Amino acid sequence: MRGFRPTREEALSLLREAGCGEGVIRHCLAVERKALELAERAERNGVRVDRELVGLGALLHDVGRSVTHGVRHGVEGGRILRERGLHELARFAENHLGAGIPREEARQLGLPDRDFLPSSVEEKLVAYADKVMEGEEEVSFGQILRRFEGELGANHPALTRLRKLHEEVARMTGGEVEVQG
Repeated sequence: MRGFRPTREEALSLLREAGCGEGVIRHCLAVERKALELAERAERNGVRVDRELVGLGALLHDVGRSVTHGVRHGVEGGRILRERGLHELARFAENHLGAGIPREEARQLGLPDRDFLPSSVEEKLVAYADKVMEGEEEVSFGQILRRFEGELGANHPALTRLRKLHEEVARMTGGEVEVQG
């Protein structure tokens, strides 16, 4: 059972009702555009993708920024979406941070004791689209990698997860795999 899904307009209203600022909403719209572009490319490459789910997940991935802009915004977003009966979409909010956060790192960050890793094709496309959209501007994978290295250090395991996500999305979409910064 796929559960309740809002319309696109209802998703945008939810962002506003939750208290997201216009900058966050513009970012979510940019992530939606990029994620749907990636979904279309993946479909042309023979990958089955639920485009409606990708669009809604992209629009609502940052709803938790209405509460905090810190690392907990994913957990808060999941809570907000579950409270509204949007269980299927809560995973997009929870699992889009970085290239996902495994249980041990989640514990160290003070998050609930579980994995926050994107697992479905749709979650991976949204998480990747979020990485390549800084605000409303698309950036290269090299820029993303350098930013992660600067924030986390060159040997942080998140960089390995980021490279893996990049390679997986490139395979899905038939795109080039450019892993070097």
